[in-house]
Amino acid sequence: MTTINRTGIALAVAVLASTACATLKSALQFQEPQIALQEINITGLGLTGGTLDLAFDVYNPNKYRLRSTRLEVGLDLEGVHFGDAFIDKPLDLSPENHSRVVMPVRFEWAGVGAGARALLSRQAIKYGLTGAILVETPIGDRRVGLTTTGDVPLRKLF
Repeated sequence: MTTINRTGIALAVAVLASTACATLKSALQFQEPQIALQEINITGLGLTGGTLDLAFDVYNPNKYRLRSTRLEVGLDLEGVHFGDAFIDKPLDLSPENHSRVVMPVRFEWAGVGAGARALLSRQAIKYGLTGAILVETPIGDRRVGLTTTGDVPLRKLF
């Protein structure tokens, strides 16, 4: 083998090793996805309760794709626990991108109290969320805790 061929092979190996190290480095620099509740849509009301859709904006700040295997949240509205929801279907979160995720929540009037009906007549409402998102990363699964509060628009069924 000539010196030129050896130099070319050594250069190619160095480039491949550098690329692999850069990929591994970005995988090791895991940043938690950012989850924000954008709106609550009232999708159904009945004599015994109703259903809401929680619309989230999920941002993946990483340079690689994340796959969520489970998203679970507990929802409080104006200090009243309204219900719990979870999504078990896989969600693909593109690198450095926003994704819209919608979660349905069922509630019963008996469980949230008579005063809760008045909450549903407002245009915006104070909320609290607790839960977690489970994500698959190139270096293993991660559980990211979720605790947030704020005000959110309430979109009505009618």
